[in-house]
Amino acid sequence: MSDPIEKSLFEAPPMGEQERMVEAILFASAEPVTLAELVKRMPHGCDPAEALLTLRRRYDGRGVNMVKVGDAYAFRTAADLGHLMQKESAEQRKLSRAAIETLAIVAYHQPVTRAEIEEIRGVAVSRGTVDQLLELDWIRLGRRRMTPGRPVTFVVTDHFLDHFGLESARDLPGLKELRAAGLLDSRPLPGGLTTPSEDEEQPSTGQSELFED
Repeated sequence: MSDPIEKSLFEAPPMGEQERMVEAILFASAEPVTLAELVKRMPHGCDPAEALLTLRRRYDGRGVNMVKVGDAYAFRTAADLGHLMQKESAEQRKLSRAAIETLAIVAYHQPVTRAEIEEIRGVAVSRGTVDQLLELDWIRLGRRRMTPGRPVTFVVTDHFLDHFGLESARDLPGLKELRAAGLLDSRPLPGGLTTPSEDEEQPSTGQSELFED
């Protein structure tokens, strides 16, 4: 029979205490935290996944909400209270039209190569435009295409999703929402670019063999 004292060392804390731990970690972290990271930080036997579900419901409708960003979680100000952050928003650097167009193409066509971006826009993409989006951590390098030259692709980052309050790229807004947010003007997007709200999402089956792991 095992020693009760030894057994107690491996007993998980009560769920209420686990929720407090998850809450503290998310509040203290400057970046969204994944479930795997929570498992590593918390005591043996904890179930952070259950704690996250409970906390997400508890914060629903409050001034601060728990949101999922890609595969990670974070606390963010409720979307309807964004007007209270007007000063911070006004101080942010505004992207050029070229950068906005490039970002939109990457977001809605990812993974996409520089040549494909230029084909959609109808003009060359300057290195400075791509570098700016990379520095902002809104796009990153994806897998290389298994085509001549093995060109690198671009995809949006979790930081981009977090900035716009999206759980995944599937939650990207349509043109009306983009223009209402001031991210696009009334002119049409280049190259007939459409969003998921205008066209059905193209099937991705069979595309994996086109990329290098």
